[in-house]
Amino acid sequence: MSDTTYHPEPATDAPTPAAVRLQVRIRTFWKSWAQKIFGERENELFLVLAVLIGIFSGLAVVCFRVAIQWVQFVLLGSSLYPSFPRVVLAPAVAGLGVAALVIYAFPRSRGSGVNQTKSAVYVSNGYIPFDTVIGKFVVCALAIGSGQSLGPEDPSLQMGAGIASKIGRYLRLSQNKIRLIAPVGAAAGLAAAFNAPISSVLFVIEEVIGTWSAGVLGAIVLAAVSSAITMRLFLGAESLFRVPAVPAPRPEEFLAYAVLGIAGGITSLLFTKWIAYARPKILALPRWTHYLLPAAAGLIVGIIGIWFPQVLGAGYSIIDQALHGEFAWQLLMVLAGMKLLATGISFLSGTPGGMFAPTLFIGAMLGGGIGAIEHHFFPSITTSVGMFALVGMGTLFGGFLRVPITSVFMVIELSGSYSAALPVMVSSLIAYLIARRYQEVALFDMLTRQDGLILPSIEERREQEAFLVEDAMRTDAAIVVRPTDVIKDLLGNPEAQSTVPVLLRARIGEWRLLDNEDLQRLAGDSTFPHTASAVKSKGPLPLLFRDESIEEAMRWLGDWPVIPVVNRADLGQLEGVITFPDVLKAVRKAKAE
Repeated sequence: MSDTTYHPEPATDAPTPAAVRLQVRIRTFWKSWAQKIFGERENELFLVLAVLIGIFSGLAVVCFRVAIQWVQFVLLGSSLYPSFPRVVLAPAVAGLGVAALVIYAFPRSRGSGVNQTKSAVYVSNGYIPFDTVIGKFVVCALAIGSGQSLGPEDPSLQMGAGIASKIGRYLRLSQNKIRLIAPVGAAAGLAAAFNAPISSVLFVIEEVIGTWSAGVLGAIVLAAVSSAITMRLFLGAESLFRVPAVPAPRPEEFLAYAVLGIAGGITSLLFTKWIAYARPKILALPRWTHYLLPAAAGLIVGIIGIWFPQVLGAGYSIIDQALHGEFAWQLLMVLAGMKLLATGISFLSGTPGGMFAPTLFIGAMLGGGIGAIEHHFFPSITTSVGMFALVGMGTLFGGFLRVPITSVFMVIELSGSYSAALPVMVSSLIAYLIARRYQEVALFDMLTRQDGLILPSIEERREQEAFLVEDAMRTDAAIVVRPTDVIKDLLGNPEAQSTVPVLLRARIGEWRLLDNEDLQRLAGDSTFPHTASAVKSKGPLPLLFRDESIEEAMRWLGDWPVIPVVNRADLGQLEGVITFPDVLKAVRKAKAE
């Protein structure tokens, strides 16, 4: 019987064994070289690597924004107000594509991108698969370009983090550096999307990592600046919004901004409460509904867009018009409400996309509307409606996303003036306090907990008081002697002092711990008056200052039973001592309070 098994011919473009061996050798050489170079000078090259991450992230965001505009042109047309069939069908049909891509091709592209990046830092040791970057790019471009009420900033943040994670793994960086490199890329991606590097750095520090560590701060700044510069080379240096000149408000006008802060706080609270209530119920729906939710959300958003096409997409151009006072207060208030409704529906449907742009949109409409109303009843107010819209952007940003520091600097960067700094401080602080008072858990923390993750709350960290050495040290738990002091005269009964550490002040800036057994032996010897210099000692001891963090003390307490706390101006002046039991006692006391 003849052999009828089919033997396919080798593909003409298949690599030969020699080519495969060459590829393996090149890959092996590169990995060993990268490990050697980055292992020996990793800290120095990490800053150079941050600039490289910024360039790649900037290029990715440029392509992302172009892709969004291309999808918008194809699906919605070039008209400012899309025609009836397109405005309804485009987001609905695209929603089916979004659901299919998320479920079958890119399941990691879900969410806005902020929580996913934070989870990568604290759960996955900085690991973000590169297919997440591709999925986020494709799915969010389709969703936002088709008209879903979401923004590109949060996805850009995650794409930058994913690019940084890929580069870090490719260069074989240490695990600690890979964990830190994701926030570096996150700042780069957000800076390019937002065209505001300072605000991007502050947001990543406020919301993602929650620390001002000098080791990572420099890399984050370099990545954000290089990313913004790269983006501007292709898309221009203009800000996202053409903010008009901002005059300094008069002191009596701050009451008007306080009213805006109250309105912004209530709006932020309602928005957050709605998401907190509805999202668990939607997540509990049968799995087959997940195929239809983005399409249903797109259909509803499209129906809203029939009468209010301004709410479709990110809405940058509409914010720009509000900043120039081109809308009546009635339309501004309606647009704020419709955008809030459309954004909530899009986000709750599981459609990937960001919350930055919708938050700014709602804040601008709300601020402009309240400013116009106050102008109507109080004509003496000299501040323009555009100024109120600008402050409203920062107000809702600080109240809804709970990042008060970022909101202030964001307004400064967008306006290019410090005149709006004080009004947005007043307004956003009021909004933040209202949201904080009636919604204990911030938005991003709430979303992670609903997804079954417990990540550190950056807001709680921000409000915690630092635990210092002075909180645990004791001022009466040591005896200080000089080298020439007679032991017997100082200690009296050595048995009574057997549990109290005796510290020898050898010279300025040097302290030693005397051996207790040897101290008792010499103090009990009546044949000769021994001095402290004759006692065996351990040291020199490390020194602490009362204003240092308790973590600094814990670094040494594993090696030394007691550490002296000295005065910064006089290293020979003992202010107290600290031991490991003292730290435990202080921690228990702090928790009890």
